[in-house]
Amino acid sequence: MISHLKARLAATAVTLMIVLHPGASHAQAASGTAQASVETTMPRISVRTVGPVQKVAKGTPVILIPGLSSPRAVWDGVVPTLAKTHQVYVVQVNGFGGDDPRANLSPGILDGIVADLHTLITQSKLGKPAIVGHSMGGLVALMLAKTHPDVVGKLMIVDSLPYIGEIFAPGATVAALEPQAKAMRAGMAAAYGKPANVAANEALAARMALKPASRTTVADWAAKADARVSAQAMYEDLTTDLRPAMASIAAPITLVYPWNTVGPTKPAADALYRKAYATAPHVTFVDIGDAAHFVMLDQPVAFQAALDDFLRP
Repeated sequence: MISHLKARLAATAVTLMIVLHPGASHAQAASGTAQASVETTMPRISVRTVGPVQKVAKGTPVILIPGLSSPRAVWDGVVPTLAKTHQVYVVQVNGFGGDDPRANLSPGILDGIVADLHTLITQSKLGKPAIVGHSMGGLVALMLAKTHPDVVGKLMIVDSLPYIGEIFAPGATVAALEPQAKAMRAGMAAAYGKPANVAANEALAARMALKPASRTTVADWAAKADARVSAQAMYEDLTTDLRPAMASIAAPITLVYPWNTVGPTKPAADALYRKAYATAPHVTFVDIGDAAHFVMLDQPVAFQAALDDFLRP
């Protein structure tokens, strides 16, 4: 098992770096005179708040969490529409998007993000907001629901697993993956301060998105995150296993996952995600075809429809 797992990891390590390593760009504020944008910086994250200027009836507050190394621009396609009726809190991890790493040059990034989100929710008196997380952001959303169930309304998890080791080998454990996770962390961190490998970024983006425009965007992002923060956050992602906690997460979960003809195909994707979330008490599965990991870029209309359904009272 261990030797087989090492072989799988060696074959997929570079791919994983881009799964967890799109880079950075600043999201644009939602357009229109009826909306306002304010940005707040915390130890582990910054949060851009966008929503109606006037105190009018609006939907549940929504927090959007991008994946590892991803900029908040991942959500640019949905923020303007959401911000017409919701107060939207668009997260970016410090060190991504060209931001100052701040506290994220120290370990404890994922726990720190959870702590900052808890502070945001309680200090801003958001009640129980809807949380949307992509990739590593989905893992963070699950961590928040596990640790602070009193501040979470419902979750939309976008192409994320309770334990990412499952993509390497069914039943993989943290102990089995940790040596490889450490090696990958060292390799990624060593890229800090060096010129981006454009060809490699383009090749890796091709694995994470299907549409040409999506691939161009992801490749552009891939070079821009602080490699030191990406490396540590990836290590923490690889060594965080929430499978034992899934049965205790009471918040309703909408699990959005992609499939395509190259892979994963629909039968393979169905099997993977339904097994991973089998013990969670309240899960709605939403599959989006002709899409890869960056489903919101590949299929923006279908993703917006899934988000609208998720937020409907």
